[in-house]
Amino acid sequence: MRAKPFLIGLSAGVIGGLTTIIFTTPQSGKQIRSSIVQNTKIAKTNLEEIKHHSSSVKDSILTLKNEVKNNIPEIMNQLKESISKFNQDIEPDTAKLKEEIDGLQKSIIEIENNLSDLNNKQKKDDKTE
Repeated sequence: MRAKPFLIGLSAGVIGGLTTIIFTTPQSGKQIRSSIVQNTKIAKTNLEEIKHHSSSVKDSILTLKNEVKNNIPEIMNQLKESISKFNQDIEPDTAKLKEEIDGLQKSIIEIENNLSDLNNKQKKDDKTE
């Protein structure tokens, strides 16, 4: 029920505004009617263009949505396959590197043991002298 007073006020305002414009305009009635008809045609043309453009944008968005919907899973699968292939390709090299690291660690332990033995021998030799 609150909309009714609003619509009555809006209608009264529009009618009052149009009446004021008609009586205060410097143009004749014929010129005003011609101008209103011309502006109405321009407004209709502009609305049709906007409608066409909005329809075009809507179609573009739907096309993009479908492309994304169809292509994202395919791209994800290709990415998973690429990662899997990469892991398979580097697996032999990884194993070789692990073996080399183990060998280096054993060499380091041997060197540390040899140094420890040399230090112990040197300490014994220093004590016996």
